[in-house]
Amino acid sequence: MKPGPAPDRPHDAVDELPAVAPQLRELRRRAGLTLEAAAARARLSPAHLSRLETGRRQPSLPLLLGLARTYGTTVSELLGETPAVADPIVRAGGPGAREADGWTYWQAGGAGRGMQALRVHVPHGRGPDELVRVHPGEEWLYVLQGRLRLHLGEAEHLLEPGDSAHFDSLTPHRIGAASPGGADLLFVHTLLQSSLAGLCLGGAATTTHHR
Repeated sequence: MKPGPAPDRPHDAVDELPAVAPQLRELRRRAGLTLEAAAARARLSPAHLSRLETGRRQPSLPLLLGLARTYGTTVSELLGETPAVADPIVRAGGPGAREADGWTYWQAGGAGRGMQALRVHVPHGRGPDELVRVHPGEEWLYVLQGRLRLHLGEAEHLLEPGDSAHFDSLTPHRIGAASPGGADLLFVHTLLQSSLAGLCLGGAATTTHHR
């Protein structure tokens, strides 16, 4: 009888995000952080971060964004994408879609910038992935298609196509699709790394608030 797949690893994780695990290890070491210190900054348990670094767990898109902020880099670098030339124009036929734990996204801005722009599809019915996040910076989103549920602090907002939101990322926030077909949006966030980030993210935290 053949052994089943490892419980923490989706069968297609390697095909979808092959470069994440080694990049996570390299970026953490480059930042001079121990596993425990990096996990605390990203509000993860050390065991969870270790599973991500060894490829036994696939990160979600919100987690990729959080780790990019923790290491002062971009999602593109986390995925091992290194564009040869800094081109200010991103063509429609440019880098293909990436999937992270059900969320699909396309790069909509240049890599290596302090502001990251993505086009994102948020699937419907993935409640565990609607994660509360708190971090320095700002976020802006614009709903292209479908309806989006946005929680900011204690308030809940339902956004229709054409609606947008611009908010301080220190406000606890989470998003989820409110329509059966999911929601498509443009998403822009600032990428910050500073001593303030460690304080705002809770330097001593070890609980698994993010996946």
